[in-house]
Amino acid sequence: MELDPVYLKQVAARAEELEQAMSAPGAASNPRTFKELVREHQRLRDLTAAADGYRRVQRLLAENAELLAESADDPEMADIARTEKTELEAALPAAERRLMALMLPPDPDDSRNTILEIRAGTGGEEAALFAGDLYRMYVRFAESRGWKTSALDVSPSDLGGYKEIIFSVEGVDVYKTLRYESGGHRVQRVPETEAQGRIHTSAATVAVLPEVEEISEVEIRPEDLRIDLFCASGPGGQKVNKTESAIRLTHLPTGLVVACQDERSQNRNREKAMRVLAARLLDLQRQQDHDKMASQRKTQIGSGDRSERIRTYNFPQNRLTDHRINLTLYSLDHVMEGNLGEVIDALQARDIELRLAAQMGKKA
Repeated sequence: MELDPVYLKQVAARAEELEQAMSAPGAASNPRTFKELVREHQRLRDLTAAADGYRRVQRLLAENAELLAESADDPEMADIARTEKTELEAALPAAERRLMALMLPPDPDDSRNTILEIRAGTGGEEAALFAGDLYRMYVRFAESRGWKTSALDVSPSDLGGYKEIIFSVEGVDVYKTLRYESGGHRVQRVPETEAQGRIHTSAATVAVLPEVEEISEVEIRPEDLRIDLFCASGPGGQKVNKTESAIRLTHLPTGLVVACQDERSQNRNREKAMRVLAARLLDLQRQQDHDKMASQRKTQIGSGDRSERIRTYNFPQNRLTDHRINLTLYSLDHVMEGNLGEVIDALQARDIELRLAAQMGKKA
């Protein structure tokens, strides 16, 4: 790949322009605009660094070719040069992929915080326990990245799992990282409730929604909302709020329903429910604008049926399989402890490959 020096000059000029804008008096008075400036500036810095790295490998390869030509009468030096050539030739494609990935148009949702919805599907109580395991896995992964998680609504099951749990994840590039988790997740294991040691198959669904940064991003008119108050419920009737602090919001034009009862404060429950409703409305708007997005949304929510799956967790074989990229790992125990990096890295790499192929097709 040949780098266009004019393009790189434009990148450097834009980065300098952003630096001036960020240092201008009052630049931080609008947090949302300032945040966008910082994001773009960081992306351009990463792009410049990747271009420098790619050119460095190219330069070293050229120098290596000269060294090989000059060391024809020096076998020891020639061996060293050939070893170095092998290493550089292996490093060049990776440097090129990183550069091309950064040259792709950024997705404006990449840097958004995220709302995850995990629901038990086929499998009764075992599915609910698996939903709890997935929640724990994502929380541990978030902790390893320095992200903050917060439960928005919880519907516990009798045995300690979750019929449904909705929670937010806040941090750097959260949606960019977690977007691939949307879909049906299937588990194969011997349930705690199984006395005969038979392996059961259960399922849970995960939906990943980019969170709106301000409620004003979507229009929610007061007259379009029906608000119902009710008493929070919990397992066994213990420590349950006896006042009507739980809240249910129904968005009448779309029929979307959001309930929240996790907090004892009605105002806090309303605030959390509005965050979830806004994220769902933003997602719905994109469905209506883009047929492709509508298709993806249908796939990610699914029905909780075992056949609609993106990933299988086989506990007896300690095996995880991601069916979208034919990835199989025999380290399920580590993955369930939140070590999702290898899986997500592989998904991101495949996604970049597809986007680059599409980009090249357009240019062709």
